Amino acid sequence: MTTTLRPTEPLQHGADGAPSRHFQVCVNGRPVGTLHLGTSPSLGAHVARIVDLRIEEPDRRRGRGTVAALAAEEVARGWGCRQIEVGVPAAAEPALRLVTALGYVPRNRRMEKRLGDTPPALPAGSLGRAMTDAEFEEWLAHESEAHARMWIERGMPEAEAHEKTRRDHERLLPRGPATEDMRFSILEHQGTRVGTLWLALREDRAFVFDVEADAAHRGRGHGRTLMLLAESQTIAAGRPVLGLTVFAGNTPAERLYASLGYETVSCILHKNLI
Repeated sequence: MTTTLRPTEPLQHGADGAPSRHFQVCVNGRPVGTLHLGTSPSLGAHVARIVDLRIEEPDRRRGRGTVAALAAEEVARGWGCRQIEVGVPAAAEPALRLVTALGYVPRNRRMEKRLGDTPPALPAGSLGRAMTDAEFEEWLAHESEAHARMWIERGMPEAEAHEKTRRDHERLLPRGPATEDMRFSILEHQGTRVGTLWLALREDRAFVFDVEADAAHRGRGHGRTLMLLAESQTIAAGRPVLGLTVFAGNTPAERLYASLGYETVSCILHKNLI
């Protein structure tokens, strides 16, 4: 039995030139599934992404998906990609076992919490307030450097990491602190600044883009308070769900979010191709 990929469309290119293509997964010429290969929306054209891979039920558990995924890696190499990634729903255990067996390792995971109607109370002495314009500029410079450093530590070339950070901020914050549906907050405790929060409001949920206790005030529970502040702002804005992304290896953050009731909804795994 020979499993192959058969293109079902010409090679597509996005506005930024990034390639994508749909394929049939075939066994001896017989279609048994589909594959959509593209590139990472956040990391750019040098990182391929298995957008969707489906094998029809009668042909599952016969290695068809494994061979299709390996064939997708060869296509990605032909595109000049250095890495490939895939998103897996947390409940899709067979898919997670498959990509793990193929050498993919976790990069980050998406967590969510469904909120009630009553905003949580902050600890006594803690108060959230909006950033001033001057505080925003200081915070943005710090957050930009930290964001780029995070990707550099995960193997991204330094110039690419800083360029990615610049593009991300241009896309997400076209009007700076006045960008619609963005909330930038300072957490104070007993009158002293102890942390910062960047919350984005979406149509049916909110998302924590950045949360950080200031270095001099870590280990005192302010990270938890910042998350309670995020939940309070989300409820006040009428959104029922709060989401966030946590990178693999950030054990303290993972433990904090789990203790607050956040659950993993999907995982991003990646594999180096060169």
